[in-house]
Amino acid sequence: MIPEELRYTAEHEWVEQREGNIVRIGITDFAQSALGDVVFVQLPEVGAEVRTEQVVGEVESTKSVSDVYAPVTGKIFACNDKLAKTPELVNDDPYQAGWMFDIEVEDSGSLTALLNADAYAKLTTE
Repeated sequence: MIPEELRYTAEHEWVEQREGNIVRIGITDFAQSALGDVVFVQLPEVGAEVRTEQVVGEVESTKSVSDVYAPVTGKIFACNDKLAKTPELVNDDPYQAGWMFDIEVEDSGSLTALLNADAYAKLTTE
């Protein structure tokens, strides 16, 4: 299932518009499924300045290690601290409890460059 209300990146991050210029980021169900059982999540520091396509974190699973990229330019506003003790939330609920971090977006127009649900679905079936 690919939620219609979210935007996506080709690197399998999802982006949810929150209040004002805050967006929430996580990895998609497709990504967590490909990774397998997540055992560790490294998140960026709150307050860190990030740029689009910059590596800002890492997800380790029983199969591999995968980078997490910033889908937009801005400042890290919050991180999901629950992932430190329960990284399996990424597998169990990637679009809600398994969210990773929030970014205060520098340019909200940059969100239009992200994929919609249909385009992401096409990407994952090719």
